[in-house]
Amino acid sequence: MGSSLGCCDSEKVEEAGFAVGGGNSTPWRIFTYKELHAATNGFSEDYKLGEGGFGSVYWGKTSDGLQIAVKKLKSMNSKAEMEFAVEVEVLGRVRHKNLLGLRGYCAGDDQRLIVYDYMPNLSLLSHLHGQFAGESQLDWKKRMKIVLGSAEGLLYLHHEVSPHIIHRDIKASNVLLDSNFEPLVADFGFAKLIPEGVSHMTTRVKGTLGYLAPEYAMWGKVSESCDVYSFGILLLEIVTGRKPIEKLPGGVKRTITEWAEPLITKGRFKNLVDPKLRGNFDENQLIQTINIAALCVQSEFEKRPTMKEVVGLLKGYEPKTKPMRLNSVRYGEDLMSLDQASDENSDINEDESSVYGVFGALESQKIHDPYKRYGDRRMNRNL
Repeated sequence: MGSSLGCCDSEKVEEAGFAVGGGNSTPWRIFTYKELHAATNGFSEDYKLGEGGFGSVYWGKTSDGLQIAVKKLKSMNSKAEMEFAVEVEVLGRVRHKNLLGLRGYCAGDDQRLIVYDYMPNLSLLSHLHGQFAGESQLDWKKRMKIVLGSAEGLLYLHHEVSPHIIHRDIKASNVLLDSNFEPLVADFGFAKLIPEGVSHMTTRVKGTLGYLAPEYAMWGKVSESCDVYSFGILLLEIVTGRKPIEKLPGGVKRTITEWAEPLITKGRFKNLVDPKLRGNFDENQLIQTINIAALCVQSEFEKRPTMKEVVGLLKGYEPKTKPMRLNSVRYGEDLMSLDQASDENSDINEDESSVYGVFGALESQKIHDPYKRYGDRRMNRNL
């Protein structure tokens, strides 16, 4: 195929709803495989930053001294090809301080690699549950900065870029942290565009169990509100230091909303705070943040705020929300048994085979398909 944008051929890109070469002035370029091979010391295991269902990510240093992170896809089927084309195109067009931009890519005959700027503090996941969790680098102020920055990145995707973009995989491992702990939302391989006038799309379910909105998990209905739900789960995770799904003694698994619901109902907000903070937090900010999370994870999508409203609440531009009840959505046992997010050797589940296409077991509190009330009259697309 050659080392050009030929990998993202026009048919695939048009099918994804993009035009090649989105209008972003952020500098990026096409790398050769030889350059990236040299930068990563032959994709050495010692340079590997992480690994998932998509492939591996490596640290590297270019000949001119630039530190980079290189995502190396492990398979090149049509599905992987599409996700590569989508991520390159989305990254090439978005420009916001809280979104990880594109440094470049490589598309050889049998290789697909995406190049980003290296983030020295890795991901939010690594600080909450991974290799840096014991160092307690995330004080309350840093956590609130991460919350607001991530929200502003999503606001840009939902309201400021055209067409609007739904991320579809908001989670702690996809929030990267620069040297100043400024958050950058990353990984746009599952992103969807919402054309003007379209309220939602019906699509194949992708994402990570624990973060998925019920209407998306059960019926494949994806909208900007799905990202809002995922962001609400992320808020709870940042404040509490708990995983979206945790394993209890005896192998039973519990979602973060199931754990938090009784504490929020009783107003025991202090009991929600990550013990690693050792009581150093702003109580008013805590209550407001928890209430925003509760608003975001409501089971009925139309009751959730927009990201514009979320950012307003976080900045205090909107009236303080009153303490509210959190109505958690519970995953069925069959689905929970497939989840590996809380297994001892896995910080988060990246294996596609265990999270895609198995949502028939998801149970909720008598939730009916909310879009049926509209008869799907609004330009619903099956993608």
